[in-house]
Amino acid sequence: MRLIFILTVLLLVLPLGTAFAALPPLLPMEDFFRNPDTAAFSISPDGTRLAYAKPWEHRMNVYVREIATGTEKRITSATERDIAGFFWKGSSKIVYVQDSGGDENYHVYITDITTPEPRDLTPFDKVKASVLDDLEDDPSHMLLDMNQRNPEVFDVYRCNILTGELELLAENPGNITGWMTDHNGKLRAAYATDGVNGSFLYRTTEDEEFRTLITTNFKETFVPALFAYDNKTIYVVSNLSRDKDAIYTFDPEENKTLDLVFEHDEVDAGGILHSKKRKIITGVTYTTDKRHFKFFDADREELQNSLEEFFPNYEVSVADMDDDERRVIVRTYSDRTRGTYYLFDRKDNSMSKLADLSSWLKEEQMASMRPVEFTARDGLKINGYLTLPSGVASRDLPLVVIPHGGPSARDVWGFDSEAQFLANRGIAVLQVNYRGSTGYGKAFWQAGFKQWGRRMQDDVTDGVLWAVEQGIADS
Repeated sequence: MRLIFILTVLLLVLPLGTAFAALPPLLPMEDFFRNPDTAAFSISPDGTRLAYAKPWEHRMNVYVREIATGTEKRITSATERDIAGFFWKGSSKIVYVQDSGGDENYHVYITDITTPEPRDLTPFDKVKASVLDDLEDDPSHMLLDMNQRNPEVFDVYRCNILTGELELLAENPGNITGWMTDHNGKLRAAYATDGVNGSFLYRTTEDEEFRTLITTNFKETFVPALFAYDNKTIYVVSNLSRDKDAIYTFDPEENKTLDLVFEHDEVDAGGILHSKKRKIITGVTYTTDKRHFKFFDADREELQNSLEEFFPNYEVSVADMDDDERRVIVRTYSDRTRGTYYLFDRKDNSMSKLADLSSWLKEEQMASMRPVEFTARDGLKINGYLTLPSGVASRDLPLVVIPHGGPSARDVWGFDSEAQFLANRGIAVLQVNYRGSTGYGKAFWQAGFKQWGRRMQDDVTDGVLWAVEQGIADS
């Protein structure tokens, strides 16, 4: 009854004269929120097999497909809870995590794809574990973090995947919230907090104690992101003495920031792209209205350009590569589709489709999302996204605002199930990156301090008033 009531209200709020005949077909609500039929593709290091998630007995399980023959094999048998995540360990084993009955105490399992018999590597009650480093160059071990000793903190263990033996590698004193390894799998760095201030800890070798290099307050960012391939310098994301997060190299032995790698005038720096094969940093990402790349490597830039030539009207991501960087898992998406997975062979320049994430949703029936900008009542520039229903004039529409959570977060351009569901009912949707949102620098984030329900709320209201002034929303 509640669903019928909600849909009735949505229909009643549509402006008089709305032509339903011009709208795309009214689609079932469930279609916008269904899990993909097939997702999370990854490729084996030797480039011969694909692993992916697919429903079995109404739960997402892991399947493996031989690329040469197309032969498919299910290798997990979860019936109560979905497999929460998985990856290749070598080219013949799959490691995955799963909880029991929704308790979120995830255990780490491993299975051989030829004779799938899962083994729980963390078989302890009321314990949560995850993989810190898969140690891809060590076929017998992985590093796990687990709260077996103390349920409040996570220690690091070296796990022998053949015998299940666990060796305590680092004990958490109680304040460490993250661990970091170098490219040789050595535990060299950590991040700690006292609840307000954050500290970057470091050691030269695993035989040493961690020492504190830098402590920052909660308003500042100094986060180690990746060891350089010399295992000496570290790429860090920092906004010390600046407004926007930028990427630098950092010398931990000298406790000194070195070279600026990337900065952007309008937004924070994003993720770092790198090549394991060639042992270099290949580029970075950043998000203004949409996601963008800055490349430092001609080969990676050429790959991106090739992919965008195949899919000129879509966002294109590299989801995975084999060790030779020949076979590439490609993911496409846009504001009107969750996207599709493809397998790209760089040697043959061939592209083969693997799976649509939501084949039942037709792209031509979805609404477009456009970046928007307006000025708040105190003069601050605010960005956001506006999704307009298809098939009707963008005038005097009912408008729904979907504020993002956090509030230290931000909305991004792309497919949004809630927005598409409402747009399918003829409703415009506004998503506002109000002050206090992340991604726009320190000053914009701090402008939200002590403004919950005040100027942050005014930003949302000013977005609605902007939409009314533009003639888009019915006041």
